[in-house]
Amino acid sequence: MSRIAYFGPQGTFTEQAARRLAADDELFPVETISAALTAVRKGEAAGACVPVENSVEGAVTATLDGLAEDAPLVAVAEELLAVHFSVLTRDDVDTVRTVASHPHALAQVRQWLAANLPQARTVVASSTAAAAVAVQRGEYDAAVAAPVAVEHYPLRVLATGVADVPDARTRFLLLRPPGTLPGPTGHDRTSIVAAAANRTGALAELLTELAFRGINLTRLDARPIKGNFGLYRFFIDFEGHVIEPRIGDALAALRRRCNNVRFLGSHPRADGVAATIEQGAANQDFVNAADWVAAVRRGELA
Repeated sequence: MSRIAYFGPQGTFTEQAARRLAADDELFPVETISAALTAVRKGEAAGACVPVENSVEGAVTATLDGLAEDAPLVAVAEELLAVHFSVLTRDDVDTVRTVASHPHALAQVRQWLAANLPQARTVVASSTAAAAVAVQRGEYDAAVAAPVAVEHYPLRVLATGVADVPDARTRFLLLRPPGTLPGPTGHDRTSIVAAAANRTGALAELLTELAFRGINLTRLDARPIKGNFGLYRFFIDFEGHVIEPRIGDALAALRRRCNNVRFLGSHPRADGVAATIEQGAANQDFVNAADWVAAVRRGELA
């Protein structure tokens, strides 16, 4: 049984995702996303479960920055969770004057709080579960937390199923050290982070390499490179698996064009959406081209 670190404490959506992604492994919480990644890099954990993006609030920047720096880690699986919150309080609270939670959670229930607890002041916590712990200790009156939190903390459910956007979802990654990748399934996602050259059209050139091969992007984010004001890394997710000829060909082209490219993994998509292959860019075209070049090199073709 492997040990898997997850962004805790207990009672978070990340714990729920980790239960699904590593059901047969020993799970243990750590205080920050950085600590989860560090546990894997130091060999204290075989893997880490962390959030990477939310459909309302966007990218989880701590995860992106952590993947771009230090020893490489790769995603081997992902999980999508519907994000509906519970508002938890203590039995002795009659009037809710303070509500604590993670900033992403507060942003996703802002309208509900305004309509149902207009007198309450919001307070930022390091995680939804940390907010529940603070309520249990008497520091705040209520917490916006994952429904699983009531399994760990003896609090009263004031409301559940709370979400300003009913179909809000968060995507989580299971990260491991580089090694054997999951095999292709036909509904895969490949992720990279690339530092493009600082010149006109550099990003357009990167995207053209993907578009030329009929590769569909699923996410594009930019993050500043620390210590280099005005320079950015681009986090790119796209359909397909690195074992596919067109994906490998695209990665080789990006590696030639960029100052640096880091491969972040190929794995099945949690939503099961099959890769889109545009007309004229099918994998067989790249197989045939590679076979032709190999034959030329062997002297079999003029």
